Amino acid sequence: MSPILTALLIPFLGTALGSAFVFFMKREMPVLLQKVLLGFASGVMVAASVWSLIIPAIGMGQGTAAVVQPVIGLLAGFAFLLLIDYFTPHLHVSGEAEGPRSRLSRTTKLALAVTIHNFPEGMAVGVAIAGALTADFNMAGALALSLGIAIQNVPEGAIVSMPLRAEGNSRWNAFGIGSLSGIVEPVGGALVLLLATSILGIMPYMLAFAAGAMLYVVVEELIPDYSQGRHSNVGTIGFALGFALMMVLDVLLG
Repeated sequence: MSPILTALLIPFLGTALGSAFVFFMKREMPVLLQKVLLGFASGVMVAASVWSLIIPAIGMGQGTAAVVQPVIGLLAGFAFLLLIDYFTPHLHVSGEAEGPRSRLSRTTKLALAVTIHNFPEGMAVGVAIAGALTADFNMAGALALSLGIAIQNVPEGAIVSMPLRAEGNSRWNAFGIGSLSGIVEPVGGALVLLLATSILGIMPYMLAFAAGAMLYVVVEELIPDYSQGRHSNVGTIGFALGFALMMVLDVLLG
């Protein structure tokens, strides 16, 4: 399988893996495992956002543009995810969903929230791949970012499939619906790749935009979920390990 297709599919596979927990667990993912995964994914995504997206974006500009373009893109990425959270159900991996009041069931809200959040994550992978193809960036950075997203998708897939099972759906139906919530990620990534030639001129903005979207997910979703309650230090250790792994990959494969 080509590195491009691998990077596009890895996040979806993470969602599918989480959805498959419905075959092995009766209730929910163990809290300790969830915190380790969320912390590790946070570390990978933060490091990948800096080395694979922001630093290359800065390197593509000259003079003040080297700073202005990434800053604009970064803030736009944060703003985009903020608007998504404002107008749609707000996802927490712990199982809580907040947002505009509606008649949708809790499980439907969770599935919708996961699906909507997955699309910009897929776009971020697509941007990283496009950067590797069009600007001689390292594909290893795109793969690492894809891996980090996949890891944080594991508990997201579980919180969609397992409530569906609890509501009376068969295990296979719950697994299928949970997995489909992640199908938008390769779609978003492929869409960006199709437009890669036309976005080459705004690549610094796009790279920083993807970084902003990723950092928003980490700060707003992942860190609060693993830092609450007992064993929060396990999530912090996971963050350190994930960050260190991405740093090693960047040095050895960069």
